[in-house]
Amino acid sequence: MPVYNEKVMDHFMHPRNVGEIENADGVGEVGNPVCGDMMTFYIKVKEDKLSDVKFKTFGCGAAIAVSSMVSEMAMGKSLEEAQKITPEMVAKELEGLPKQKFHCSNLGAQALNKAIDDYLIKQGRLQIEEGKGCPFCEHEEGEADENSICGSCHAAAHKEEKA
Repeated sequence: MPVYNEKVMDHFMHPRNVGEIENADGVGEVGNPVCGDMMTFYIKVKEDKLSDVKFKTFGCGAAIAVSSMVSEMAMGKSLEEAQKITPEMVAKELEGLPKQKFHCSNLGAQALNKAIDDYLIKQGRLQIEEGKGCPFCEHEEGEADENSICGSCHAAAHKEEKA
């Protein structure tokens, strides 16, 4: 059984920003079938900044703590700044995660990025980049739907931001 530090336990026992945003500007969902964790992030955007970030997570204590921390790290950030949140940054802010739980920090960063991508697609600022596969599941070009969503993993990963 993994041992969690005080900060991880605090975010697990008292998660911040839990819930769903009605009429969210962007929604991103990820799941890991190996461990059973599911995360959904909801964002509101005002002047290209995240004015609200909420999440719903079904999973272990680390997954809940990661979701809570990612939501805090992203709140008030520009879209560009929020997209730069890495799993390593999340784990560092949580003052470490057990090795077998580090994958949870990947899920948190991915869910946030999917929510941002969803927003950018809805704004017409994201499209499929020709000849590129999905960096999340490595499926090849042509496997995305009309909204630039990967047909396999559902990531908005086949992207090229419009200027």
